[in-house]
Amino acid sequence: MIVVLDQGCSLKDKAAVVRQIEQQGGRLLVSVVGKETHIGLIDSVAQSLATTISEMPGVAEIRPVAPPYPHVSREHQPEPTEVRVGDVVIGGRETVVIAGPCSVESRDQLEAVARSVAADGARMLRGGAFKPRSSPYSFQGLGEEGLALLSHMSVETGLPVVTEVVAPEDVDLVGRYADMLQIGARNMQNFRLLSAVGGHEKPVLLKRGISSTVEELLLAAEYVVSAGNPRVVLCERGIRTFETTTRNTLDISAVPVLKERTHLPVMVDPSHAAGQRDLVPHLARAGIAGGADGLIVEVHNDPDSALSDGPQSLTLDGFGEMMSQLAAISAAMGRPLVRVLS
Repeated sequence: MIVVLDQGCSLKDKAAVVRQIEQQGGRLLVSVVGKETHIGLIDSVAQSLATTISEMPGVAEIRPVAPPYPHVSREHQPEPTEVRVGDVVIGGRETVVIAGPCSVESRDQLEAVARSVAADGARMLRGGAFKPRSSPYSFQGLGEEGLALLSHMSVETGLPVVTEVVAPEDVDLVGRYADMLQIGARNMQNFRLLSAVGGHEKPVLLKRGISSTVEELLLAAEYVVSAGNPRVVLCERGIRTFETTTRNTLDISAVPVLKERTHLPVMVDPSHAAGQRDLVPHLARAGIAGGADGLIVEVHNDPDSALSDGPQSLTLDGFGEMMSQLAAISAAMGRPLVRVLS
């Protein structure tokens, strides 16, 4: 429920409305939308208060329908949010590409990939130190050693680092090394983990769950923001459907839908959607043309020998070629792709 105040509502009347809600145990969110002041009631007491509040001085109207994710909704904040990660701004005027290996395997591997993607225009470095895998026998990552390697290469290349955190108890550890915390698709509804990263200062990259709706993704983001961390970037990475020719089905329509419903930036992960490297550039171009604020792409210096996700990882040369293709599309969308020349 949203309480809309008169444009001439006095501070005294506004305070009285707020006090009435709080005395009844309600939680609220005050925002200015255009020339209107909105008081959004977040919890279940909203309907029981509707009649009382509608008769109070300074109240223009009661709007009963409100999204269940008030902090991340366009109703709360019409203007797009920009999320800063180091000196990189996601959701600003530029298209941001994040690139790197699925898993950090060694110093030599990470150095080769990081230096190459930086030269080809990547603005951030990705790499998994903790890897939740479908099989318990698959490579699970190097842990803190991998985090230290990512931090070292961040200093060497100037690229901020995003890496996945898989458990609430690891949030502080990962936060000491990384510039951005990633919540993977398998953990999108791990509510304890969402609350934990919501209590941390580092920005969060939140991936859509493998079978999750757009609303469920937004509710997951609401967990993070309501816990105190407003610096959230959403990521569409493909959902599981009946189609088997790709690893997942990239839901391009989710990008404009999310842009309509939330002020948070939206990125696309073409690697996990495609599952095979020859399709990745096609899906990357579609993501940018669909209005995404950026991409997160898997790149490996020797993908045929990769310990995880080799078939969907671009080669170093393949990434460079894709970036050249994306530059023209980004420019046409009015979102330049800033390339750092080596």
